[in-house]
Amino acid sequence: MASCKDTPTGKALDSPVKQIQIEGLVVMKIIKHYQEEGQGSEVVQGVLLGLVVEDRLEITNCFPFPQHTEDDADFDEVQYQMEMMRSLRHVNIDHLHVGWYQSTFYGSFVSRALLDSQFSYQHAIEESVVLIYDPIKTAQGSLCLKAYRLTPKLMEICKEKDFSADGLKKASVGFEHMFEEVPIVIKNSHLINVLLWELEDKSTAADKHELLNLSSSNSSLMRTNEEVSAAQYIQRRQQENAQRQSRGEPLLPEEDLSKMFKPPQPPPRMDTLLIASQINTYCQTIKEFTSQNLGKLFMAEALQGTSS
Repeated sequence: MASCKDTPTGKALDSPVKQIQIEGLVVMKIIKHYQEEGQGSEVVQGVLLGLVVEDRLEITNCFPFPQHTEDDADFDEVQYQMEMMRSLRHVNIDHLHVGWYQSTFYGSFVSRALLDSQFSYQHAIEESVVLIYDPIKTAQGSLCLKAYRLTPKLMEICKEKDFSADGLKKASVGFEHMFEEVPIVIKNSHLINVLLWELEDKSTAADKHELLNLSSSNSSLMRTNEEVSAAQYIQRRQQENAQRQSRGEPLLPEEDLSKMFKPPQPPPRMDTLLIASQINTYCQTIKEFTSQNLGKLFMAEALQGTSS
């Protein structure tokens, strides 16, 4: 079993973690957590436990964050994590905190909340990573599990909290320099490997052919802008003045649009970088999806040629 993208971009990672080794049990726990508590667009999160061996981060266990509502005002997440790690230590299970995981949909995980959370983890524990699990792409037949870390340049910017244009330009930080993907290797015991082979032998041919399904879903976003409203107002006023001029009537006075329509505030540079990084993630997802579908088309064409 392999992740959705085991080797990121081929770049040399400038971080103490060069590779991540995940136990198959951890992957099953993450998937089970989403199936039990992830309803609709609900995002599930949890803690990753393990240890660091040279430049390899080994994730051997995890536990979820419980879902709680606004009524649970007394719930303390920090205290909950400490109690869980203390309990795991008592039963001789790896209890070192090495990061966290989160579910997502079609790669829409790049946000200010994720950036702040990962900065807090990585600032406290240098080797921390965040695992992103996409249940929708996984349901299509290919496990999609990726690991990310903040780049050293972005860590320095977050420490200084200088998100101005000059600060980002001085540090040479762009949307492509925000996150670095770390390759993932999933490790299973010999008994689990034997079980997987048996399950694969028992699977029917019809189930395997379902991987050739070319169906997909998409979503569109629509946003309104005050600039559009202002342009429509100016065009309507020009048409009215043209009609009044043709009738010989006095023209309507020009009004100060800045008083009628509030000028949009310039967005923070960090939010702009996050949006650009999210768009880049969408583009990579589309690229992977189209490349998979091209392979499916060739396979379907070969099957049709054989049957005929």
